[in-house]
Amino acid sequence: MDPDDTDAADAPAAPLAERMRPTELADYVGQAHVLGAGKPLRRALDAGRLHSMLFWGPPGTGKTSLARLIASLADCHFMPLSAVMAGVKQIRDCVAAARHERDTAGRASVLFIDEVHRFNKSQQDALLPYVEDGTVTLIGATTENPSFEVNNALLSRCRVYVLEPLGRDALLAVIERALTDPRGLGEQQLSMADDDRVLIAEAADGDARRALNLLEHLAGLAAGRGPGAVIDSADVAAVLSQGLRRFDKGGDAFYDQISALHKSVRGSDPDAALYWFCRMLDGGCDPAYLARRLTRIASEDIGNADPRALHLAIDAWQAWERLGSPEGELALAQAVVYLACCAKSNAVYAAFNAAMAEVRRGASLPVPQHLRNAPTKLMQTLGHGAGYRY
Repeated sequence: MDPDDTDAADAPAAPLAERMRPTELADYVGQAHVLGAGKPLRRALDAGRLHSMLFWGPPGTGKTSLARLIASLADCHFMPLSAVMAGVKQIRDCVAAARHERDTAGRASVLFIDEVHRFNKSQQDALLPYVEDGTVTLIGATTENPSFEVNNALLSRCRVYVLEPLGRDALLAVIERALTDPRGLGEQQLSMADDDRVLIAEAADGDARRALNLLEHLAGLAAGRGPGAVIDSADVAAVLSQGLRRFDKGGDAFYDQISALHKSVRGSDPDAALYWFCRMLDGGCDPAYLARRLTRIASEDIGNADPRALHLAIDAWQAWERLGSPEGELALAQAVVYLACCAKSNAVYAAFNAAMAEVRRGASLPVPQHLRNAPTKLMQTLGHGAGYRY
């Protein structure tokens, strides 16, 4: 099977987000930090220097679309795989197809692997010889930190490009194109107020796919009104009744947000600390996890500068355990604000780490005679406890 035989974007029933994939680099929205004039990836594309690469970024930032565009610009045979569904057999099939394309048409091949972090070590290792000898140019897409999820051997053969969430203006451009382009909703001649477009862009939270999915839902609501229908504020309110923010339990977004909470407390900024605390709760973080982190912060960053902080953190944890959610979360919020406002000292934390490092670095030193236990006469005659001053 040739992975390039079909194109979902051409299917009549394809979702709007699939139909609206850009076909030219000029239509690609966002990521100016890597595609702008003079930027690393743009320089490589302009010079025709195709290389293996990894796109790291949250969903809906254009990783797949950019991979397709790069293959098209380089006139390469494009072979998409999903690491969720594929394995070593599919990799070998693609390698065979790439060799056939090279031998019969003289074309290079791009192997695009979506969710490449889902491949285990052996599956990633199976790619190495073919990336190394140039049989395929690998483009991988991942939402997870490749430093942790991609083998060092494979990572060393790829350049990593970080794709960022789309800003509001970029999402508004995506919405405008979808409403006017015949591939999208152009034939329906729908209209939509600027304020409502902004609401959709904000609800998409940096994710172009989410913006287009919301727009497609709205178009479905307006479809019964005929061509030229207006998508009104009531439609938008109905679709946005449950907003979703970007949050990934156990992923980079999770650890970035807990880092923001910790550093806001450490920096004595109660407003920022409370904001990140609420962001994590809103994203579905277990309040017990937050309670543990607050207790740790009370000891690590405040310590003996205000010993009451540790008591308050533990009290807030116990209050949450007794009250449950959402009532108990107020007690945790009280602890967040207190910890952010009180004096800070990491002296105990630093001293503990230094002492532990000394223990691990040094030999197993004997206990000095004057500090030894002397419960028997024999031990006393051996000098245990001698010279100890109470």
